Amino acid sequence: MANSELRVFYGTSHPILGRQIVKYLEIPTGKIKNSRFSGGEIYSRILENVRGQSCVIIQTCSQRVNDDLMELFIIIDAMKRASADSITVVVPHFGYARQDRKAASREPISARLVANLLETAGADRIITMDLHSDQIQGFFNIPMDTLTAMPLFTNYLKDKKLKDMVVVAPDTGRAKVAKKLADRIGARLAILHKVRSGHHRSDVTHLVGNVKGKTVIITDDMIDTAGTITAGVEALKRKGCNKDIYVVATHALLSGPAVDRMKKAKFKEVIVCDSFPIPKSKHFKGLTILSCAELLGEAIRRNYDHQSISSLFD
Repeated sequence: MANSELRVFYGTSHPILGRQIVKYLEIPTGKIKNSRFSGGEIYSRILENVRGQSCVIIQTCSQRVNDDLMELFIIIDAMKRASADSITVVVPHFGYARQDRKAASREPISARLVANLLETAGADRIITMDLHSDQIQGFFNIPMDTLTAMPLFTNYLKDKKLKDMVVVAPDTGRAKVAKKLADRIGARLAILHKVRSGHHRSDVTHLVGNVKGKTVIITDDMIDTAGTITAGVEALKRKGCNKDIYVVATHALLSGPAVDRMKKAKFKEVIVCDSFPIPKSKHFKGLTILSCAELLGEAIRRNYDHQSISSLFD
């Protein structure tokens, strides 16, 4: 395609995904230098002319979320000062998305702060995937495209031709998304009710729905320490689930004890996206990683060509 004025750059947080997106778009990779000063400060320089160009920066939030965001702000600033015509920021995994409200007194709303910083740095549009909560879109005064991995999971699960399926939402907040997945693959719906008993800790207290003798598919937006997912498994087994249990989640952070917990839970398969870099050391038997490069690349292309992206949600 003749995208002579489209320039796509990527930071250091997930270069593999960046290369895959650029390959899909069939354009040269934007030339950029990212390094650090001896004192730890981040340095970025655009190594080609971007004056009047439509620029895209790909930078997900990994385990180094603070460094990733700071590097992103600096790249945006460099492009703005180089007179780029527009700057689209692609953040597959949006950092601090779970801090989207004040759950207790004197807490910050960090997701809103990140949104403000992106706008202040000079971003003109944001593209992300499966936000922890939809309300984050309202934190921005610039266009924001929130893609979903739902089509990827739907197609993958349909190809498996599973029988007697029940999609389980790990909490009431995920029920709406779980219902959409259930409708798309022809499954029933069940909902777990959990209570937060502490930071990074939750307990499942009730199950709404029938899972006895069913193939269970637990869906969530992310797997962090895997505490919520594995606690749900115990509750499902107590309610008569004695068949295969699958997990689908967009962002696989796999922090701390997550991998050990997932192994002990003995899931039939854990299906995630590569929106978050997963090192080989955290791969385990039954882990399937689906690429979101084509989805993100198509969103970039359509935005540049001023085309609708609504079909990407189907």
